[in-house]
Parts: sequence; C-alpha cells; structure tokens
Amino acid sequence: MAAYEDKYSDNKPDGNNWRSRLYEVIFEADTPAGKNFDIILIVSILLSVVAVMLDSVKSFRIAHGDLLYNIEWFFTIIFTIEYFLRMLCVKSKTKYAISLFGIVDLLAIMPTYLSLFLPGSQFLLVIRILRVLRIFRILKLVKFLDEAELLVSAMKASRRKITVFLFTVLTLVVILGSLMYLIEGEENGFTSIPFSIYWAIVTLTTVGYGDVVPKTPLGITLSSVIMIIGYSIIAVPTGIVTAEISFASIEEREKKRLKIVCNNCGNDKNDSDARFCKNCGTKL
Repeated sequence: MAAYEDKYSDNKPDGNNWRSRLYEVIFEADTPAGKNFDIILIVSILLSVVAVMLDSVKSFRIAHGDLLYNIEWFFTIIFTIEYFLRMLCVKSKTKYAISLFGIVDLLAIMPTYLSLFLPGSQFLLVIRILRVLRIFRILKLVKFLDEAELLVSAMKASRRKITVFLFTVLTLVVILGSLMYLIEGEENGFTSIPFSIYWAIVTLTTVGYGDVVPKTPLGITLSSVIMIIGYSIIAVPTGIVTAEISFASIEEREKKRLKIVCNNCGNDKNDSDARFCKNCGTKL
C-alpha cells in the first residue's frame, strides 16, 4: 500500500504534538503501536463481519439475536470513535474524507445507524471487509504493487484481442445453442433459443450445471463436440494475457537496465555490460 502511505504522508500534522503521535499510531505501521493498532482493527473488522453473516442465518438470529445486536452496536461504536480519531489527527480532513479509505471507513459505520430508520440495512456492513486491505501495510507487501501494475498494463494491452475472442465465443454459442434447439426441441427441455444458448455457454465453459441435458444421439454428439471445443478455447485468453505480461516484463527490465553513454557519438542505448558502442564501435 505504498500509494496509500504516500497519499497521506503530506497529510500528517506538523510538529511533534499529540496529533502527530496519534497520526503515527493510526495511519502508519512502522512503529509497534501502529502495528498493534492495525492488527486489533483488522481482527475487529473480521469479527464484526462474522457477526453480520451469522445474523443473516435465521436459526442463529432467533437463538442469539439480542447478542448479535449488541455485538454489532459495540463494533459500530468502536469504528465510529476510530473514524473521528482519524479525522481529528489528519491535517486536511477533506482530503481524508473523500479518499478511498475515508469513504470506506464512513460506509463501514453508516449502515448500523441507517438500520434505525431502514430495517435490514445493517447487512450492508459486510463492506467492512474492504478495510482489511490495510493488512498490506502490516505485512509490508509493497513490492507486489509493481506486479499488480504490470498485470493491469498487460490486461489493457490485450483488451482488443480479448474483445475479439469474446465476440468469437459469443457467435459460437449463439450458433451452437440454436443448433441444439433444432435438434432437441422443447420436448427435451430446450424450451427456447435463449435457453439453449445458456446451455451452450454452460457447456462450452465446462461448468456443466446439469439442469438440462441432451437426449437424442445427435444432441449428445454435438454436446461432446462443444465440450472438446471448450477445453481448447478456454486457455486462449490466458495465453493472450500471459504473452502480454511477458512482453511487459521484458520492456520493464529494459527500462531499468543501466545504460552506458558513448563519449564519441553520444549513444545512450548501450547495455551495462557492453564493452563497445552499438552505434560507432568505440570502446566504452
């Protein structure tokens, strides 16, 4: 979460007063107090989400409804205090309030208060699980953010190929679904072309719910062909993205590689281990 820490680095109060010390505990995980605060916060978040999930189970709610209600209000009060402490210790309250984590922090406490006026809205509290994203700061997984950016760039680079692939698959399932409708018909469960297309999608992706199956020999044969096609094309998008990731990785390594500038011609594209200039051949 390097971006998260960098974003708030200029929002730290000036000086060495109680606000700056509180900021270090709440927003930073470099100190033992800050790390312990985040661990306690994450455990509280997980427990509150578990309570909300259990409250959605009717039998459990009937048996322990009052206990779950009290637990929910307990965590809501804790998170409300934490939210106001965050607002109190930052330099720019607006910057924090409109940030991603600021909005998530607010959404984490609002449903309980809304449930006083709109019964049932407390189940929206599962959004608290998003706050567990702060665990990346504790585990110091900052280095993985570069890999995430690499994956995003690879997805963007392959979007046209993926779009063409998806259009091809869509055309294929429309044709195969229509054929299956003609072969099996309504008497065998294929009640319409859209439903037959749904069946073709389920079969082509090798999901196979089994809610409807072909009965005729020709239909069984066609479904077997669709299954084989599904196995052959399911790896296509993976291959496309993998190729783009490899290409992006090579480009990234080339950018990071130290270049040596030739004093004779000024060429700056010589590799770090080069002994002669690529352009003029002068010894480096």
